[in-house]
Amino acid sequence: MIHASCHCGAVRMALPHAPAEVTNCNCSICRRYGVLWAYYPASQVRVLPADAATDTYRWGDRTIAFHRCCACGCVTHWSADDARQDRMGINARLLDPSVLAAARERRFDGADTWRYLDEPRDQ
Repeated sequence: MIHASCHCGAVRMALPHAPAEVTNCNCSICRRYGVLWAYYPASQVRVLPADAATDTYRWGDRTIAFHRCCACGCVTHWSADDARQDRMGINARLLDPSVLAAARERRFDGADTWRYLDEPRDQ
């Protein structure tokens, strides 16, 4: 089990394993948040406490909610508004630096092409 925490510790997450890779997205919100996303099935992540005090922000098609700690303001995770979507993003910058350092960082062009920039382009 791997643990992540906001700065003040009011919002913590228990993850099933360390991420093998994290995503650095350049879309309008991710670049402003400065996050690295680690993706997990929502059913495998425990947010602690279960009723953790977070504010949420939704934008665009309003299908996901970005959560931040009400006390310290750290962006902690995003969750899908549709409960059938068993996927969520954890702000990997909240992990211990040694855990984060072991993950491969991938750059995602969420601002334009919706492609990973480290994948070969079609000719």
